[in-house]
Amino acid sequence: MATTLSPRAFLANLPLFRELAPEQLDRMAAHTRQVRAERGEILFHRGAPVSGFHAIVYGQVKLAFVSAGGDEKVVEILGPGQSFGEAVMFMKRPHVVTAQALADSLLLFVEREAVFEEIKRDPDFAARMIAGLSRRLHHLVGDLEAYSMRSGTERVIGYLLSTGADGVPASGACDITLPTTKGVVASRLNLTQEHFSRILHDLTTAGLIKVRGRTVHILDVERLRGHST
Repeated sequence: MATTLSPRAFLANLPLFRELAPEQLDRMAAHTRQVRAERGEILFHRGAPVSGFHAIVYGQVKLAFVSAGGDEKVVEILGPGQSFGEAVMFMKRPHVVTAQALADSLLLFVEREAVFEEIKRDPDFAARMIAGLSRRLHHLVGDLEAYSMRSGTERVIGYLLSTGADGVPASGACDITLPTTKGVVASRLNLTQEHFSRILHDLTTAGLIKVRGRTVHILDVERLRGHST
C-alpha cells in the first residue's frame, strides 16, 4: 500500500502533536523517519534498547510477551493513529514487549531526543504526553479488572460490543469484523483459542450471534449486551 503522506502531515493529525505550532512540528518531523513493515515482521523484541516511539500510519501491530517456551500473551492490538513505546522511552529501559506487524504497515519512528527537547520548550506538550500515558495505564488497569472479575463469556461479549464501537447500535442487528485472527484475539482476552471458540459457539447456540470467518453477525445487540453467564 502506498502513501504520499509526509511525516509532518501525519504528526499534525496525531492527538499528541495536534496542538503544536508549525515550527514545533518541523522540529519533530526532522527527527522522524518512516518504517515499513511487512505482515509478520518483528519491529523489535522484548529486551531491545529504546531510542524513541512508534506511531502507526496504516496497518496493525501486536504487542505481546513471549515465553522461553514460545507461548504468547497478547497485550494490545493497535491500529492507525495509535502509538506505542512512549513509557519505556521515558524510563530509559529496554522494551518490555515484542512488537510484530499483523498486516503490511507504515509507521513513523519519533526519536526520543526530539521528544525530550520539545518537553523542555513546551509544558503543554509535556502535559499531553502524561495524559496519553495515563490513558494507557487506565486501559491496562481495566484489562486487569476484566481478567480478574469477569467471566470469559463476559470478556468476549464486551470485546465484540467495543470492537465495532462506531457502528454498533443500541439494539437490532449488526456485523462486526474481528481485527485479526481468533487466536490473537483470544490471547488478547487472556483466553485459550479453544475457550474463545467454545464461547463463540455457545453464543451462537443461544441465538445471539452467527460467525463466518472473522465476521461476527450480532442478531440483537441489546440481547447480547444483557446476556447473563
